[in-house]
Order: sequence, then C-alpha cells, then structure tokens
Amino acid sequence: MLVSRLITGFYSASRIYTIEEAPYKTIGIIFGAGLWRDGSPTPVLRDRVETGAKLYFSGKIKKLLMSGDNSYIDYNEPEAMRQYALALGVPPEDIVLDYAGRRTYDTCYRAKHIFKIDEALLVTQKFHLPRAVYLCNRLGISGVGVIADTRQYRFPWRFIWQIRELPASFAALWEANISHPTPIMGNPEPIFSEENR
Repeated sequence: MLVSRLITGFYSASRIYTIEEAPYKTIGIIFGAGLWRDGSPTPVLRDRVETGAKLYFSGKIKKLLMSGDNSYIDYNEPEAMRQYALALGVPPEDIVLDYAGRRTYDTCYRAKHIFKIDEALLVTQKFHLPRAVYLCNRLGISGVGVIADTRQYRFPWRFIWQIRELPASFAALWEANISHPTPIMGNPEPIFSEENR
C-alpha cells in the first residue's frame, strides 16, 4: 500500500498546481467530500467549491462539474455543492452535477464516459490529489490537480486522511490497471460540443 501511495505521488508530482499557476482547461471537476447532518458542506468540501469558484472567476475554466454521492434521498452532495457555488456567485448555467460520483474512480470514469470530458482541472485537497490525478489520467482524461487547501486542517484529521490514502491508493492502481470496474452509468450528457471546447 505504501508503494501504491508512492507511485501515485510520483506520477502526479509535476501535475499539481496552485490556483495562480494552474493552466487553462475547459472544465474543473470538484470531488465530493461529505456533508454535515443538516445537509450543508463540510469545511473540506467548501474549500473545494471555493477553489473551483476562484478558478472560474479567474478565467481558468468555463464550467464546473460537481461530482458526489446522492445514493440516499436525504444525502445530496452535488446539490449542496451547487447551492454553495451559487452563493459564491457562480452562474447556474455553468454548473453541471454528477449525482453518481460515489468514489474518486466513479467520478473520473463518469466524467470521461458520461460527460465526455477530455481535459480538466481536478480540484481537491493536496492529500487526495495524487490519487485523483492518477485515476483521471489513467481513465482517459488529461487532468492536472489544483490544491484546494484554503485553511489549516487539524492534525488528527490530516493524519487520518493520510492513513486512509494508503489502501485507497492501492485500490486505485488495482481498479485502473487490473479490475476495471464499471460504476453506475446512464445516457451520455456531453457538456461541450466540439466547437465550444
């Protein structure tokens, strides 16, 4: 598992940027990160949405794909992300929701096959970026990461996240290169036509 973490870290090292350094891409993918019991975004998720909004307003992307879990009626990550982005001033027509992004692998797979994305800025925290960047690129998206660490997170949480990434990175390598699972799918919903990319 440690080797898997090192592999994804080495692969993504030259593909991770700050907001200011990030290159232009047509779309930013915002990964889900949990909700509070009242349905509002956690601080980690708010930071991801805020970073996506900053990329949008700085002209680095045209649209935001917000991907998260909506497997229960009273748990809707994408809609919570959308509401927060709207509050930050992002126009509703430039927000696209993926309700079946239950895992990082699912988000990347569906971004390619459902939303027909070829390139993207991948917006998440630094601890998660190596896995997200590795998976999206292995699944056919030319993706680079943008760091969404807009606050100082408490040490216990940072430690837990780093430990969690060990088995998650191993699973990412296994799924992207060996097992190739197919997540929940549906009809294609291309975000851009060829002339609008």
